[in-house]
Amino acid sequence: MADARPLAHPLTAAPQAAQSPAARGQTARPLTARAAGFVGCRTCGKATPLPAEVCPRCGSTLHARFPRSLQRVLAWLLAGLMAYIPANMLPMLITTTLGRSTPNTIVGGVIELLHYGEWEIALIVFAASVLIPVSKFFVILYLVWSIHRRSRLDVHTRIVLYEVVEFIGRWSMVDVFVVAILTALVHIGFIAAINPGPAALFFALSVAFTMLSAQALDPRLIWDSAEQDPAPHG
Repeated sequence: MADARPLAHPLTAAPQAAQSPAARGQTARPLTARAAGFVGCRTCGKATPLPAEVCPRCGSTLHARFPRSLQRVLAWLLAGLMAYIPANMLPMLITTTLGRSTPNTIVGGVIELLHYGEWEIALIVFAASVLIPVSKFFVILYLVWSIHRRSRLDVHTRIVLYEVVEFIGRWSMVDVFVVAILTALVHIGFIAAINPGPAALFFALSVAFTMLSAQALDPRLIWDSAEQDPAPHG
């Protein structure tokens, strides 16, 4: 007796390999504005169809990708690192008591605060002066490296890292603010005085340079790196 089963339609009998990655449960690649034919304004956020060169909302110059972004990032980051080294080696504060001057570096000031039991203030100074700046150096270097090499972190996590670095940069100036306040408040002539040391200038320069480095990084390059990967990040 002949088999009465109906023949499968060619369209419904397509092999499993022909299905899209999304149908097989894989992560779809992100679609960037440039791939969709738009360019985003980094000033106001408006997406304008290519090949526009000026934002119709705010008048800013539009770039699909900032030219020489990574070169500027590394240049500013190197300048910040060069300024951060003397900022930790030279005295940040020079305390004068009854004519006797005592210089204190950043780490020395933290140790002094711990010696007097000021754990909370010591933790804040250490985080703002050592932990945050060093973390910024490593995170920015990692983001630049991940643009050229495959990263285990997905593109959304790297974008969050970039936004955190850009936001937290301004809070690294806590040391400079403390020095300025103490210099203004404690000035009793020969009895007691606090003056800023040369490290304050280098530390302020280091913070400014790393902020410029983070701002020079075009985050759209991170999305481009996800498009160029042979397989989705996982």
